[in-house]
Amino acid sequence: MVDIQPRACPIAGTLDLVGERWSLLVLREVFLGVRRFADIRANTGAPRDVLTKRLRSLESAGILERRRYQDHPPRFEYHLTPAGQALEPVLIGLREWGIRHLQDPPPAPRFVHTCGADVKTRVVCAECGEPLEGGGLVTVLEETGAGTR
Repeated sequence: MVDIQPRACPIAGTLDLVGERWSLLVLREVFLGVRRFADIRANTGAPRDVLTKRLRSLESAGILERRRYQDHPPRFEYHLTPAGQALEPVLIGLREWGIRHLQDPPPAPRFVHTCGADVKTRVVCAECGEPLEGGGLVTVLEETGAGTR
């Protein structure tokens, strides 16, 4: 029997933290300004126990932080940390992919910049600025420097 070792990379590690449906939907809601448990639950449809687990895991991963807004009884809101805010392009990219590629996509929330324009993702080469849309990535280099495709 051959022992298969999956490729270790930051994509796999990121998916371990946020690559599950309910986690991404929780992040969508918090990005859209929804901060309270009941509202997140209503907008995602997540079962209470699942939502509780996802919020705890996102908090322990440093993606969300819980802030008390009421003392009696204690009530909390969820806010993005800087690490959570850095996931914004990922959510925008998932939204755009769904709009382009899902058959009959549902209405999508708008992501609007402070200037009023819709925000869209754009991946470009850091050196020349050329967009990497549609296969602009030529070679993937492993940490060892060996090229693969």
